Amino acid sequence: MDARTETDVAHVAAAIGDPSRAKVLLALAGGGALPASALAAEAGVSNSTISGHLARLLDARLLTVELDGRHRYYRLATTDVARALEQLALIARPLPVRSLNADTRAKALLRARLCYDHLAGRLGVAVMSALQEREILAAEGRGSGGRSPDAGAGAGAGGPGTGSPDVAYVLTAHGRQELAAFGVETDRLPRRRASVRYCVDWAEQRHHLAGALGAALTTRLFDLEWLRHGKYRRVVHLTDAGREGLATTFGVRGDQVD
Repeated sequence: MDARTETDVAHVAAAIGDPSRAKVLLALAGGGALPASALAAEAGVSNSTISGHLARLLDARLLTVELDGRHRYYRLATTDVARALEQLALIARPLPVRSLNADTRAKALLRARLCYDHLAGRLGVAVMSALQEREILAAEGRGSGGRSPDAGAGAGAGGPGTGSPDVAYVLTAHGRQELAAFGVETDRLPRRRASVRYCVDWAEQRHHLAGALGAALTTRLFDLEWLRHGKYRRVVHLTDAGREGLATTFGVRGDQVD
């Protein structure tokens, strides 16, 4: 057997499996880079202890490190790491909520958050649904019916990506025009990654838009100040302008995101 057909899942799973290291990965799941001191605070460990955890995550190729003078900044190695964390959350049991602060943070994450560089949570799912309703995206595949299937209707079977045996999403010609008018030039999306992908949102059990298009659309929402970062890592908030703009532009209803 060709050894390249085998992957060391156990090595990666063991690296993720430590609670402190899992907290480090989740702190970086909203994109961006953080120094070791900030990650130690997120993980609830000392600065001396965090170095061992970071070394383990680097060895598993889950993180990369960037040098800026004498400082080191850590980020997720690829968007696939963020996507894997999102998918693990689908089968993970909820953490117990033991404080008002934890309850507030949990509700905010469910409402709207970043999945690396694209929008997730209830708001992300609502935007994905609206893009299909406006025929900007078209769902193709068995049983899709032009609408986003739920996770149990094949999305989970094929996993997140440009498509699966059950569903794939394509950007329509009408969609290219609509997004260009909105300020997202789809012909200028990075070639190094797939344009249209999806993640099965762990909170909503439905799809949110990922890939280069998901990242570009989210960037545009921040540029317009329709989104702003929250006080908790990964959490984003829909502004009043964003609520009105998404309703007018894409038909996202207020009851879908509250």
